[in-house]
Amino acid sequence: MKYNHDVRGTAWEHVTIRQLLQHTSGVSWNEDYTNSQSDFSQLTQCEAHPNTYACVNNLVKDPKRKAYAKPGKAWSYSSGGAWLLGDTLEKATGESIAKYLQDKIWQPYGMNRDGVWHSYAVGKHDAGAHGFNATLEDWGKFGLFVMNNGTLPDGQQILPKNWVKDARSWNKAKNSVNKLHPEGTYGYEWWNNSIPATATDVAPTTSLSYQDSMWALGIYGQIIMVNQAQKLVIVQWSTWPKAEPSMLEQPLEASLMFNAIANKLAS
Repeated sequence: MKYNHDVRGTAWEHVTIRQLLQHTSGVSWNEDYTNSQSDFSQLTQCEAHPNTYACVNNLVKDPKRKAYAKPGKAWSYSSGGAWLLGDTLEKATGESIAKYLQDKIWQPYGMNRDGVWHSYAVGKHDAGAHGFNATLEDWGKFGLFVMNNGTLPDGQQILPKNWVKDARSWNKAKNSVNKLHPEGTYGYEWWNNSIPATATDVAPTTSLSYQDSMWALGIYGQIIMVNQAQKLVIVQWSTWPKAEPSMLEQPLEASLMFNAIANKLAS
């Protein structure tokens, strides 16, 4: 990665930005939220360390960290990869993720309230993997920003023209394609949460197709659903009993409910 020289000599060295976005780096990372020894748990423990950035940086870029697949060949959600994506953005732009978001989108779009992004030091080193907070209304406005292909109210195009469509072009790497979603599970930090192919005894199933709908799915059920075809954005806050339930549990319930809402609005 030419924007982050720290990864030289590590398993991340030949991973592209696109592969980080898709979580197809092929670099080993244990995301288990219930295991106190997992990489994710160690990342959060680092955030209580007096030198947080160095602790997390050393964890993610540990030269002993191995690859389990060639970049682009296998999918596995990785907060380590998401953190590295944020770290790379900061190195490429020379400013914190929060400052970049504020100047490029948050203020120009006219969000109603300040957002809060977990930072390791004042004004720098924001946590690329997690830790962003905003009001429900502003999450919805961010969904509208995406629905409108990254266009500001003044008509300025912030995102590349085809970015949103590419973001929901579900990757076909191993593990992204499965029995639930043979079309693929994941795009550019967005999920495919359409009704699973195996869920044949539920309804409604057709309103929010996998071709048109993209879902931001946070742990414990924080959701933004964007459907450009229907010009529809739905935001949900939740306290699911599990951080990451099976796609046939609460995510399916959310998909069924959102489909029902879409059907009602279209009728």
